[in-house]
Amino acid sequence: MHFYKHPQSIVESDKIGKDTRIWAFAHILPGAQIGTDCNICDHVFIENDVTVGDRVTIKCGVQLWDGICIEDDVFVGPNATFTNDIFPRSKQYPEKYLQTWIRKGASIGANATILPGITIGRNAMIGGGAVVTRDVPPNAIAVGNPAYITGYVSTLPSKQPSRLEVPLQSSSRVFASDIKGVTVYNLPVIIDMRGSLTFAEYGQYLPFLPQRFFLVFDVASREIRGEHAHRTLHQFLVCIKGSCALVVDDGENNQEIELNGPNIGVYLPPMVWGIQYKYSHDAVLLVLTSDIYNADDYIRDYDEFLKEIK
Repeated sequence: MHFYKHPQSIVESDKIGKDTRIWAFAHILPGAQIGTDCNICDHVFIENDVTVGDRVTIKCGVQLWDGICIEDDVFVGPNATFTNDIFPRSKQYPEKYLQTWIRKGASIGANATILPGITIGRNAMIGGGAVVTRDVPPNAIAVGNPAYITGYVSTLPSKQPSRLEVPLQSSSRVFASDIKGVTVYNLPVIIDMRGSLTFAEYGQYLPFLPQRFFLVFDVASREIRGEHAHRTLHQFLVCIKGSCALVVDDGENNQEIELNGPNIGVYLPPMVWGIQYKYSHDAVLLVLTSDIYNADDYIRDYDEFLKEIK
């Protein structure tokens, strides 16, 4: 046998990958598919229409019901609860169970509850005890009941210029981000007794000639905007009132940039995944773009973005 099966486990499936370990009192039904080098801990139940990828860890007390697909390198904490019927009734069965996807590299904390039909994005982290009622995007950290996003799993430190930095030489007002092409501008601020003024001109702080602008405002503080990339469009973002956070992602690394004053501008080039969140109640985000709206220029699926970036 190419996998380990504890004597007190019940393994009815013959689709178990090499070097997988199945521990005591686990029960795996005949239709289940388990990948290589997985660790299936005590008291785990896996139903028939379930797929588990490679190098997956499923801790004690977890049940995987029909319709659940877990991709490679996922961690499922003890007593995490999955569901597959949004309106369950005794002795009544839906024609088809809702599909739940846990994408590659995601982690689910102990005692979290995942409602049916949910997708947990790749590398996302679900906090212990969270109740997930809607999709969680890639790299997001979600906690609470109902779960909401509190941050993103970042591979790089945040870039946070000060809100009203005194202007120095022109070169000192531009900060290269660690994400290729993304640039942070600490725009000039002119202050006198009448108030304050900041500006940007094409060729000076503004790296392209705008063809369009739009404003984002009245965003609930727990809501997420963006979650897409553009194939050819250039953008320049300024939070002209309040504050929000911008996450930029080149497919290998991501970084969070705080937009906390009208003098902080961020240039976002094509083929960079962008997310805005942590909106203050009074936030107004101004976005200048290099072209008019074109739906075909958007990439809204992160997996598609990763394929195109490669």
